[in-house]
Amino acid sequence: MNVQPEVRAREGYPVVLPCTFSHPQHSQHSTLQVLWRLGHGQGSTVLYRCTSRAGAPTCEPGPQQDQRYRLEGNPREHDLSLRINSATLQDSGRYYCRVEIQGREHISFEDKMGTRLRVEAPPKILALSVEGTQLSGYRALCRVQGSPLPDVQWLGPDDLLEEGSLVGPLAQGSQAPYHTVSQLRDVEPGQQYTCSASNPLGKEQATLYVLPPQPPLSVTRASPPLLLLLSVSVGAKVLLLVGMGVWMVQGGALQGGSCWKK
Repeated sequence: MNVQPEVRAREGYPVVLPCTFSHPQHSQHSTLQVLWRLGHGQGSTVLYRCTSRAGAPTCEPGPQQDQRYRLEGNPREHDLSLRINSATLQDSGRYYCRVEIQGREHISFEDKMGTRLRVEAPPKILALSVEGTQLSGYRALCRVQGSPLPDVQWLGPDDLLEEGSLVGPLAQGSQAPYHTVSQLRDVEPGQQYTCSASNPLGKEQATLYVLPPQPPLSVTRASPPLLLLLSVSVGAKVLLLVGMGVWMVQGGALQGGSCWKK
């Protein structure tokens, strides 16, 4: 079995994992079964399986096969290379290829080392929010995704603020290595704060405008809402307005709404 130790891919683009093999000549007249797994041992997941029957020009996958995976090579030409369409960050991991030759003698070949797939992605700011109370103070939270994991900095109206402290990764499971949350303490109403995330593939920024609340007109009437606008720039390209969130001040607490991107 011949495989490539590591393959790098860009999120959203197809990637091919090379795998070739050699076998006895008489197997040209045998049925071949090809299998690709993510992971090794009992916790592995079978991603692709197909059968190449003697005399058939193709390797036929099963009816439930995920269409994101397909065999790029021809098993009859000793090529088991796998194509993954529209790679995602969750596709990162170690892949193993296997071929079974079903004839007079059942012979199987499997790569023991595997191919490590690294899917990379530029930074993406998933959420920007403020939480806290007037008594305890407010803090800004910036939730970021990317691979390699982005560096996060906070900028004030004029210059660079402290880098903030990491609160993450908060996500659990397969997404955790690509998500992080940075917080900036002592956020003051009437100011603007920019979260800047960068890695070798790019940079993204989101700016938070915090409008100070108006004092209540009476004890029975709540303060007007704080309005925060979110603008994002990707590299040198600026999107004028891609999201908006509304936070209400009620009883001295700052409550968050929702954000959109389009």
